[in-house]
Amino acid sequence: MALTLGTTFSHILIFIGSLLIFLVTPSSCFKPKTLFSVSSNFTTDSGYSSTMATWYGPPEGDGSEGGACGYQNAVGLPPFNSMISAANPSIYQSGKGCGSCYQVKCTENPACSGNPFTVVITDECPGCDHYFDLSGKAFGSMAISGQADNLRNAGKIPVEYQRVTCNYPGVPIAFHVDFGSNQDYFATVIEYENGDGDLKTVELKEGNSETWEAMQQSWGAVWKFNKGAQLNEPFSIRLTTIESGKMFVANNVIPVGWQPGQTYRAIGNIN
Repeated sequence: MALTLGTTFSHILIFIGSLLIFLVTPSSCFKPKTLFSVSSNFTTDSGYSSTMATWYGPPEGDGSEGGACGYQNAVGLPPFNSMISAANPSIYQSGKGCGSCYQVKCTENPACSGNPFTVVITDECPGCDHYFDLSGKAFGSMAISGQADNLRNAGKIPVEYQRVTCNYPGVPIAFHVDFGSNQDYFATVIEYENGDGDLKTVELKEGNSETWEAMQQSWGAVWKFNKGAQLNEPFSIRLTTIESGKMFVANNVIPVGWQPGQTYRAIGNIN
């Protein structure tokens, strides 16, 4: 009897030991979840990413009525039409992000329409921990008809966004000559570039010269060329975009007798 009990007890111990090994040792079919930190900006299956958005300036206005890119009152006029945004430093990129376009929509607030709208980066929000600080008009455009004020009253809401190409049908690239320009120094704000919207390089060619000279980014969307000697008119300007590397040449776009404060337009746009 003792032998039978001992044998049975041994079998029980072996069974329990085997069970514990099975419970502790992961099988090839069991894959434990990986723990990870989720960023406040992540890509969804739809191609959109998520962040938060705020708004500033007048409820139906264009934010700062100008902004850190140097577009001045152009932000409230066609083709921008106040559909603009300030961006945190990771998108503003010390001004390199000026002119880039983003599609933005909201879905989680009851006042949200869920319809996407395109905004242009025209300003910086240095203290933002989220990507977009929209103009009042752009923020309200994400709402159901008649609910714009209710959405703006929320102040800060989750949004989805994606980078898109800029498209200004029939609108030529514009060069607004900076007021500080003179016969030895030339600076210009560059506006309404199709495609990427933002610029990697800007080059200037004087008169009949065959040489392209690099312009330097002054601040925001303002590019400068400081020759330190008299410039030879007219000027041609060559643009290269950041993402696609597309190039556009505005031949003789700055004419003989150009004036500071004037805007000169190229024929065509980046395609």
